[in-house]
Amino acid sequence: MLAEAARNVRFIDFHAQFEEERTALLPMIEEILASGEFIGGSKVDELESALARYVGVRRIVTLASGTDALLLGLRVLGIGSGDEVITPSNSFLSSTAAIVHIGATPVFADVLRDQTLDVDAVAAAITPRTRAIMPVHLTGRVADMPRFVELAERHNLAIIEDAAQAFGSKHSERYAGTFGAIGCFSTHPLKNLNAAGDGGFIATNDDAMADRLVRLRNNGLSDRDTALEFGFVSRLDNLQAGILLHRLSRVDGVIGRRRANAALYDRLLEPSAVFVPPTPAEQFHSYHLYVVQAERREELREHLAQRGISTKVHYPIPIHMQPAAAHLGYGRGSLPETERQAERILSIPINQFLSPDDVTYVAEAVNEFYR
Repeated sequence: MLAEAARNVRFIDFHAQFEEERTALLPMIEEILASGEFIGGSKVDELESALARYVGVRRIVTLASGTDALLLGLRVLGIGSGDEVITPSNSFLSSTAAIVHIGATPVFADVLRDQTLDVDAVAAAITPRTRAIMPVHLTGRVADMPRFVELAERHNLAIIEDAAQAFGSKHSERYAGTFGAIGCFSTHPLKNLNAAGDGGFIATNDDAMADRLVRLRNNGLSDRDTALEFGFVSRLDNLQAGILLHRLSRVDGVIGRRRANAALYDRLLEPSAVFVPPTPAEQFHSYHLYVVQAERREELREHLAQRGISTKVHYPIPIHMQPAAAHLGYGRGSLPETERQAERILSIPINQFLSPDDVTYVAEAVNEFYR
């Protein structure tokens, strides 16, 4: 197969998604534009109700981005100056940035071989100033939330879940983002449940928190003219809500196709080539990303690129080693497993538009490099 002309195996395929949805989306977009309902509106209300039913929580509050979800989630939990929040460093920058912007101090703990936050490392990092734990469900793989819940209850800590990459994922039959007081999600275009722009939402079973979030996203207003506190502008557009409503109706199929691709990779990738963390039986992985850990990663990336295979690295520089985090005092060697993985992780195509032949082509190209 690899002797044939190199094909184009895309990491993400927005064109294919649009072609699949064109006849459904265009009339809906025209309807919303004609209605004049742009900020808030009926589609936002419908989406919040539908998302709450899907994940099994009392309330969903939609927001302008996943980063805003983390920021406002921390705020309604009462986290602020002098507080510490324990989180991993192998995440996207937003998780730590939200902690910093709220005035708290991020405390990094190391991860397990599967890239999820290590419960024992978190336990060792707890101090009298610790107020919350922020696990990140990276790539769609859910952290060990039953153990985190037990740890948080023992130390009277809040849990805010960064489930930006894990919509539809489960642990012990419970959806990611529903274990803690607050679950934060992103609907960025690259996510499995994706808008045509930025967006996010918070899941919670606390009505008082949800009501406050509704005010905070709209300048702190309780009505058109009365601000109970100074808030933000973080509203999801009605147009994005309409797109997300349509895509929510199809998301199980999207996840199913990505899981089928992952299962094929699992069968075809040779253990002597790359390490793929196993998924425990109690986890349902939604495969926002399919990440392998590979020696000579950059050489492998070039080998795959020459065969028309697009890859990414999520993420090559851990947050604790970013220039912006220098003041936190973490140096090289602070988080050995995180740092080791940052040099080895590679995301290969997993999108729902890949054919079994595409997946086979990618797997054989990886295996070929190490042979």
